[in-house]
Amino acid sequence: MQGFDHRKYRPMAPLALTRRQWPEKTLSQAPRWASVDLRDGNQALLEPMSVAQKRRMWELLVEVGFKEIEVGFPSASQPDYDFVRWLIEENRIPEDVTIQVLVQAREALIQRSFEALRGVRRAIVHVYNSTSTVQRERVFGMDRAGIKAMAVAGAQMVRDEAAKYPDSEWLFQYSPESFSNTEMDYAVEVCAAVMEVWQPSAERPCILNLPATVESSTPNVFADQVEYFCTHLPNREAAIVSLHTHNDRGTAVAAAELGLLAGADRVEGTLMGNGERTGNMDIVTMAMNLYSQGIDPELNLANPDAIIETYTACTGLPVHPRHPWIGELVYTAFSGSHQDAIRKSLARQGEEEHWQVAYLPIDPRDIGRDYQAVIRVNSQSGKGGVAFVMERDHGLQLPRWMQVELAQIVQRESERRSSEVDSATIYQLFCEHFGVSDNPAAMGDYQLDRKGGVDVIAVQWQIDGNSHRLQGEGEGAIAAFIAALEAHGGQRIAVVDYSEHAIGSGTDAEAVAYIQLNVDGRRVSGAARDHDTVSASLRAVVAAYNRVRMLQAQAA
Repeated sequence: MQGFDHRKYRPMAPLALTRRQWPEKTLSQAPRWASVDLRDGNQALLEPMSVAQKRRMWELLVEVGFKEIEVGFPSASQPDYDFVRWLIEENRIPEDVTIQVLVQAREALIQRSFEALRGVRRAIVHVYNSTSTVQRERVFGMDRAGIKAMAVAGAQMVRDEAAKYPDSEWLFQYSPESFSNTEMDYAVEVCAAVMEVWQPSAERPCILNLPATVESSTPNVFADQVEYFCTHLPNREAAIVSLHTHNDRGTAVAAAELGLLAGADRVEGTLMGNGERTGNMDIVTMAMNLYSQGIDPELNLANPDAIIETYTACTGLPVHPRHPWIGELVYTAFSGSHQDAIRKSLARQGEEEHWQVAYLPIDPRDIGRDYQAVIRVNSQSGKGGVAFVMERDHGLQLPRWMQVELAQIVQRESERRSSEVDSATIYQLFCEHFGVSDNPAAMGDYQLDRKGGVDVIAVQWQIDGNSHRLQGEGEGAIAAFIAALEAHGGQRIAVVDYSEHAIGSGTDAEAVAYIQLNVDGRRVSGAARDHDTVSASLRAVVAAYNRVRMLQAQAA
C-alpha cells in the first residue's frame, strides 16, 4: 500500500543491562497509587469536565480509596485554579488524602501554583521538563547541559516558593518528561541534580516520576530502564520512584507491572485508562490484576457499576463491553463448551477453598455481577429473533442488554413447554418480568421542578400498603428520583444503562423507556410506556425497583 512503509521507522535500541534482577521477582503488594484523572485524564477530553463533574469525580476517587490525587494544572487553567481553591476553602480534602498539582519549570507558573495551594494542609508540587533527545534537539534547541539547567532551576524555584508557605507540608515531585526516550545515564544525571537541590532524605523523600510519555518499546525494555535508574540513582533511599506509563502500544499496564518488579514504588494512572492519545495506564485493570492474584489492591472496586456510571457521566466516554475485568460481557460465556465447564466448576466450588472455576479468573459476585449473567444463550437467532418479534409486532426496540435477558426468559419458557413460544407469549413474558406493577411499590403523582441548576422531584410513594412523600434532587428527573428512593429506602442505586424511543407519531405517540439499575449490587431491568417521556422513564425505574423484591422473594 502506497505510504505504508515500515522502513521509515527504526526499532528502539534495548538497554545493555546484563545483570537484570526484575525477571526473578514477583509482585506481593499494591503500589502507592496516584490518580491523574482530574488532570491528565481531564485535559484529554473533547470537552473538559465542568465544575460539577470535577467535584463528582473527586468524590468518586476519594471513595475508591486514592490517597494521592493530581487535581489539576492551576497555573495554566482558571477552572483548575478555582477547583483547587474550592477543595481547600471548603475543607474537602480528607486527612489521609494528599492533592497534587502539575506545573512546568517556569517561575511565574510555579508562583501561581503555590498561590492556588495557599492554606493547604499537605500537597505534592509536581514540576517537569522534557529530557528526551528529540525534545532537546527539535523542540527546545538545547543541549544536555541546558536541559539539566532548566530542571535544576525549576527545582530551585519550587524549593524557594515552598519556603514562603511554612504552615503547609510540601512534597516535591519531578518528572523527566519522555523518560523512556531519554538516555538512561542522562535521566539519572538530571534527577540526581534535582535531588541535590531538594536535599531529600529517607524520612522526607521526594518523588521522581518516570513517564513513558509516548510508549515506544516492549514492556521488558521499560523494565530494564527502570531497573537501571533505580540501581544507578545516588541516594536512592531518599526517592519514591513513580511510574507514569501511556498506552500507545497497548501495554501500559504490563509496563507498569514490570516497572514495579524493577524497583519502582508508585504508579500514576487513571480510571479505565482515559488520557492523551490511546490513554494512560488503567488503574482499574492493574488493581484487579493484583486482586486476581490474591493481593489486596488497596482500592475499593467492589461496585464497578457505580464507578462506570460516574466515569461515563464525567468524561462522556463509554466503557467497552470487553473492557478487562469490568466490561459488561467479560464474565459471559456464549460457547456451549465454556458454559458446560463453568456450570460443572461452579457445582464443585467449595465455599472455603481458593477460587477454581474454568473461564472465570475471579468470582463475578466479588464485583456485583451475578451468575445469571455468566451463562447466556449463544444464538443470534435466539435473542435476535425475540428482538425482531418485539419490534415487528409490538413496536418495541429493545436495547441489547434487555434483548439478551428476555431471550433467556423465553428460552426457559420454551424448554418448559417443549414447544414454540408465539409472539403473544413473548410479549406477556416481557410485561411480567420488566413491566410496571404495583407490588410492592407504586408511584402516584409527582412534581418536577428545576432549582439552582438541578432537578428537584417530589413523589407520592406507596409501598407495602403505606404511603410516603419522597423528595430528591439530581441532574435530570431519573437522578432526582433515584436520590429520593435512596434516601427513603437506604439502598445504593446506580443507573447501568438507559434507552428510550417513541412509538407512533403526532399526538398519539407514546414514549417507551428501558432502564437497567444496580441496586445494592444486583442488576435489574425495567420498562414502561407513557405519553409523557419523563413519566415513562420514572415508571421504568419503579418497574426495575419492584423486580428486585420479586427476585429476592424467588431466592428466598
